[in-house]
Amino acid sequence: MTALPSGPAFSVHDIPFSHSGSWFDISPVVAEKTYADDLHLVSHQNGMHGVLRLVPLDPVTGARAETRVEAVPGLLTWTAGTGRADLAYETPDTLRLRGSGLDVAVLAAAPTLTPFSGTYFFHDPASNAHVFTSYETGRRYRVTVLTGTVTDVTGDQALGGAERGVAVTGDWEIAVEEIDTAREPYAPGPEFDAVVEHARAQFAEFADAVAPWRSAATPAAELAAYVLWSATVRPTGLVKRPGVLMSKHWMDKVWSWDHCFNALALAPGRPSLAYDQFALPFDHQDAAGALPDSVTHSEVLRNFVKPPIHGWAFGHLRRRLPDPLPRAELTEAYERLTRWTDFWLTARRAPGADLPHYEHGNDSGWDNATTFDPERVVVTADLSAFLVLQLHELARLAEELDRPDETAHWTALASRTQAALLDQLWHGDRFVTKSASTHATWTSDSLLDLMPIVLGEHLPTDIAATLADRVKSHLTPHGLATELTASPHYLPDGYWRGPIWAPATILVEDGLRRAGHHRLADDISTRFRTLCETHGFAENFDALTGTGLRDRAYTWTASAYLLLAEAHTRRGAS
Repeated sequence: MTALPSGPAFSVHDIPFSHSGSWFDISPVVAEKTYADDLHLVSHQNGMHGVLRLVPLDPVTGARAETRVEAVPGLLTWTAGTGRADLAYETPDTLRLRGSGLDVAVLAAAPTLTPFSGTYFFHDPASNAHVFTSYETGRRYRVTVLTGTVTDVTGDQALGGAERGVAVTGDWEIAVEEIDTAREPYAPGPEFDAVVEHARAQFAEFADAVAPWRSAATPAAELAAYVLWSATVRPTGLVKRPGVLMSKHWMDKVWSWDHCFNALALAPGRPSLAYDQFALPFDHQDAAGALPDSVTHSEVLRNFVKPPIHGWAFGHLRRRLPDPLPRAELTEAYERLTRWTDFWLTARRAPGADLPHYEHGNDSGWDNATTFDPERVVVTADLSAFLVLQLHELARLAEELDRPDETAHWTALASRTQAALLDQLWHGDRFVTKSASTHATWTSDSLLDLMPIVLGEHLPTDIAATLADRVKSHLTPHGLATELTASPHYLPDGYWRGPIWAPATILVEDGLRRAGHHRLADDISTRFRTLCETHGFAENFDALTGTGLRDRAYTWTASAYLLLAEAHTRRGAS
């Protein structure tokens, strides 16, 4: 048996074992916050579905064996005493498994309730393989026994709730393929050790590209790269280009602001993939210019939108790419950003209003922030600040595309929008939120109220200094709490009512730095990097303990770490 290859070890309870391009992973996480006893093949087509259960068996008793599971990029291993089983991806849709001294059963994940739902199982005489057909995913999963002895076939052609699957013993090896309706019988591929080495080398090449600067001083960089690499899926269904899901746990979509941070992290080393990340939600831009709330394999949601951080992101993306974008892609991005901006200036501005509004906290990305407690249809300072940055980026793009009239239009509109923001929402020492209908105003203890710091160099010096002082009050030993910890509304696991989040960290750190508050920006960067190095890449973190919360394999968190670690490394080298 192969020794574990080099690479960062991780727990499959926290980070799924997968391969770039694949739409499935190997994990005990089979639904939101739901952990099974056994590892499952979990698909992310047509939603998240545990399809197959991989059960290690004691070769003497035939009972389920208690095992230790270890994983590094390229290889997952079960061990029990001297027995061992290994799993690796031969291709994004094909697994190879082998074992010695430890048997395995491949079973349908859950009993089938009716003849028309769940998983049907049969032996296919055409390929001499066992096939599971999954109602939930619309795909077939074919198990070919390469070596070893089949000890049990359960539920062949059964209907109803019977268990179904196949078990093998001896020095065994099997292939598990995700297929459509049919495929040529599995032809033995490379030796298992070569499969492991190929997968390891593919990941190593990716890590070297996106984090060539990594060192002992950035101990989480390689694992952050793995989170991104393993969450990447090939174009399928409604995902029209290679995409990085937010996670291969239950947050298995691309939301229309999350993607920006992944694009930025990928830009220097994987420029084509980075541009694909930026462009992916724009492939589903509607007639009004709005982006969808989220996109995944079989679903595009439009009940909400996300904040217009895309001008900010595209400007950074262009600066991080190793080569200038071709004119065709610049033009495409300009036209898409124009339509996205026009959406906010038309559909989201009340008659006579200077500033746009959100219709719900979900539109801001800060779903339940206390800013939205009094009302949900509101004019907020963060939205106008993001729009100002987007208008500035449109002006730069129009200038590069030789459209002087449009350059002047966007420049003037940026100036008028910022003037309205400061005139209408800056009240002495803080920004307020305003009802879009009654024009009543209020403040909150949410970090969201301070997000206009993203304007950076565009802010008057005194306002930037005031915002920076208020940002300090949100700092805990681990980073920026999204609600003041002294607030009566603070909740340790309250989503945007307390926990630390990656996107807020990146946006605030960048704005502070551009406004000249480098020491505070450095402090925020250090605390967040240490948080990830200690507690991983969770969706968000308890602001007082640092504990990772919710989905534990979130790509925008990994991207935020890579961005901050790279910038810190390069500042130290300059």
